[in-house]
Amino acid sequence: MANRLKGKVALITGAASGMKGQVMGFGGATAWAFAREGAKVVLCDLKLELGVKTVAQLREDGHQAIYINLDVRSEEQWRKAVAETVKAFGKLDVLVNNAGTGFMETVEQMSEEMWDTEMDVHAKGTFLGTKHAIPEMRKAGGGSIVNMSSIFGLVGSPGSTAYHAAKGAVRIFTKATAIQYARENIRANSVHPGACNTPMTQWTFADPKVRDAYVAKVPMGRIGQPEEVANGILFLASDESSYVTGSELVIDGGFTAQ
Repeated sequence: MANRLKGKVALITGAASGMKGQVMGFGGATAWAFAREGAKVVLCDLKLELGVKTVAQLREDGHQAIYINLDVRSEEQWRKAVAETVKAFGKLDVLVNNAGTGFMETVEQMSEEMWDTEMDVHAKGTFLGTKHAIPEMRKAGGGSIVNMSSIFGLVGSPGSTAYHAAKGAVRIFTKATAIQYARENIRANSVHPGACNTPMTQWTFADPKVRDAYVAKVPMGRIGQPEEVANGILFLASDESSYVTGSELVIDGGFTAQ
């Protein structure tokens, strides 16, 4: 298929890591997937230099893209980001709340600062983005919100305490949003990736023992790629998923099916 997002404007957070020839994050891979399908894309992140370079590559490839520096924890910055998006492209149809961070600590190891950071970036950031995108989606006649959760928003693990809590919050917040705005043709769904090869996980899987131990637990026998997650996000952003809202799309090689 082609032009699955033709005429749509999409804002993606945590999207700076999208340069060709480098390991991409979910946001960067999604920006490329959206652009290839005809969307005008707004890449948001705190990594200014990397974000600008990714946008430059998108433009060189013939796509319409801009970069906006955004701290998703700030409501004022969200207001500005949405306003700049509408000023540049006239509307907002798709929001992908993807910005994230992660700490590996157990309950007792977790500091209050770590906890607050995780909850602010994932849960609060997703809430603020959704809050300020909805009025513009309403003007556009509807829209699609895709919130990045994780398999760790569904199951537990030996660590990552605050990450679990924050991603679980994203999951249930998505369902609340879906119910509240379904009659306005504004859909909200969550995506739950398993371990994938991204800039955030590279250091973890650099240890062959750690990588092999995880792969042994995955029925498909491998780590996922960001492009595979981006394809799922693309489906939820497109009109192909027009009857899908409040759902959880798990992309984990079968990990949580066990």
